[in-house]
Amino acid sequence: MRLVFTKGAGKFDRMTIVRPGRPPEQVDCPKQGIIPHDMVHYAVEHTLAVRGFLARVGEGEAASFGMQGEPCSDAVERLVEVFQGDQWSGGDAPATDLIDLYRVTCHARSCPMLDIDAAAIDAVRCALAELTARWAAVPVGGHLEVGFAQAFGEPERKMAQNFF
Repeated sequence: MRLVFTKGAGKFDRMTIVRPGRPPEQVDCPKQGIIPHDMVHYAVEHTLAVRGFLARVGEGEAASFGMQGEPCSDAVERLVEVFQGDQWSGGDAPATDLIDLYRVTCHARSCPMLDIDAAAIDAVRCALAELTARWAAVPVGGHLEVGFAQAFGEPERKMAQNFF
């Protein structure tokens, strides 16, 4: 699966999902002052090899806001939200603070958490830094393309046992 992000001139960027044997699907991405939300998903899911929104789309689900919740993809969504907040605030909070925030967020939403550590946080931050630099170099109307080649169906990242 390929993800093609197009930088828009107005309030939205766009992600086009290209899957073999299926028509391309487009998703509007509201501008948020950092890279698009779905690009943060890419950084998290691709780096940590976890099954979230993009993995589910790669498996054939429609890219819609009405996806049925699932424990692992819900846990990924909470982690994406934590990384978005971190990026908005400069991306330099200690990894332990992000893990604590993730724990609180998951608890508030009655959602399991992924078993993540400081190394996982650092790896995603590296991916986010690279994507941020690449996205900044894209002119309005230009594209940034990434491949999403996660082996769908392989064992997912372990869920934390006692997350509350």
